Amino acid sequence: MRITIVSDAWMPQVNGVVRTLSTIVALAMARGHRVQTITPDMFRSVPMPNYPEIRLALTTRRRVAAAIAGHRPDAVHIATEGPLGWLARSWCIAAGVPFTTSFHTRFPDYVAARTGLSPAPFWRLLERFHRPARHILVATPRLADELAEHGLRHTRQWTRGVDTAQFSSATPPHPLFAELPRPIAVHVGRVAVEKNITAFLDAAWPGSKVVVGDGPALDQLQAQYPDACFLGSLHGQALASTYAGADISVFASRTDTFGLVIVESLACGTPVAGYPVAGPLDILGEDGCAGGAGRIGGIDTDLATAMRQALTASRRAAAARGAGFGWERSCDQFLAALAEVDPPLRVLAA
Repeated sequence: MRITIVSDAWMPQVNGVVRTLSTIVALAMARGHRVQTITPDMFRSVPMPNYPEIRLALTTRRRVAAAIAGHRPDAVHIATEGPLGWLARSWCIAAGVPFTTSFHTRFPDYVAARTGLSPAPFWRLLERFHRPARHILVATPRLADELAEHGLRHTRQWTRGVDTAQFSSATPPHPLFAELPRPIAVHVGRVAVEKNITAFLDAAWPGSKVVVGDGPALDQLQAQYPDACFLGSLHGQALASTYAGADISVFASRTDTFGLVIVESLACGTPVAGYPVAGPLDILGEDGCAGGAGRIGGIDTDLATAMRQALTASRRAAAARGAGFGWERSCDQFLAALAEVDPPLRVLAA
């Protein structure tokens, strides 16, 4: 199958959207599919205000259309609601080319967290964006239910995975952790207001707190919380070692749609604490005992309580749960959703 994926999020950005898309592209190509990516690095771009790591492409619908038509895809997938996504959507509708989309980010809630504005008008914008898609790919059933409340019922599940060769219970702990008082709680993710890291840093905890990641709030939080350990952005084995060396991992966000860091932590055998919201609930279960093999984390409206619950969890059960999230299955779901859509080649050849 010849596939075109349009995304405003792409390397060198470091986030769950980029990791998901780049992994699926690599797996699909390894299976013999021909995948074209239309991303900001192909065009002149400017940094997104308050989020400079994201580059906003400056281009035209004509150029995006020419790129898609030149690939002659059997399927078009629009992954994000940024400038490239809107241009590709506009052309597909005008040309009668069917397409799928995916819902990765609660953008309205991010805007509300950053600006204090009501998320309602931004939800209406997202509803408009996704409504013409043949399928909207979502990570969890709870997210599908949430979109249905906004009138978007044509969803298909597209779960996420974890690289168990990199993230496993056999990973040695980060050497720094030998010097820190136990228990150690780690938070991994972009250091930004929408990640709600202050809730983690404010939570009562008898040991050490470690923050892994970079972002616009890093300097402020380092100054505000001098007792916490900030390691900056880590990747690969260094990242895995922070999960493996911690007693628990904390997922403080209330707005993420899944949380790849949750399954990465679990795969390393490290229990996870979080709020009872989509993402933690879907992965950890309502009582922190998803999978039936024992407690794998903590879930509570009070984050400190969830953290204490996670301390009682089984590292073996956590590792088993994390290992159950495979990228091959994720790729299967993605390709199956695209294959169900009538190919646009007839339109492009007309």
